[in-house]
Amino acid sequence: MELKVLKKDGTDSGETIVLNPEIFEIEPNDHAIYLDVRSIRANQHQGTHKVKSRAEVRGGGRKPYRQKGTGNARRGSQRSPLLPGGGAVFGPRPHDYVVGINKKVKILARKSALTYKAREKAIVVVEDFTPEVIKTKEIATMLKNLGIAGKKTLFLTASKNDVLYKSGRNIPTLNILEANKASTYDILDSRVLLLQKSAVKVLEENLS
Repeated sequence: MELKVLKKDGTDSGETIVLNPEIFEIEPNDHAIYLDVRSIRANQHQGTHKVKSRAEVRGGGRKPYRQKGTGNARRGSQRSPLLPGGGAVFGPRPHDYVVGINKKVKILARKSALTYKAREKAIVVVEDFTPEVIKTKEIATMLKNLGIAGKKTLFLTASKNDVLYKSGRNIPTLNILEANKASTYDILDSRVLLLQKSAVKVLEENLS
């Protein structure tokens, strides 16, 4: 697949770039995508949820009232799960939600996601640039010129670029990442994949 490289103002730079068919034109594997997205979402769980059992709540050192004669049920402790302030029965405990996935399956899933974006003609390639100062307006203007303003966009750069990232982080529909750190979920969770020219090579090297 051959794409035009656009300038920031939306005009044609006169350059074209050929996307590697082994990455952007494969037969998509939906099951690999499912496994990778499930793994990504599961690994985002902190697993820090916890309630106190009857062994951990405060109180219960003595019998709340005498065994007989009150007409109430027999109580040995105020920490009973049946009483207000008592411990919880089978409550949530901290645990790991990590779901492992084979590296080859993860790569196949990313290739499949990129292929879907290519099929949908949802990939835009823009020339390499770095804003001189941190300015959101410059990035917002670029998105408008490219005709993708208001669309949920994943902007991939070749390397870490703090000025570019800080310029675009206040735009709610824009997510800026390094090309080698974009996951299958990040790609699928966007309507448009915006690539800096040099980021295409990084993607291809990372997935080849």
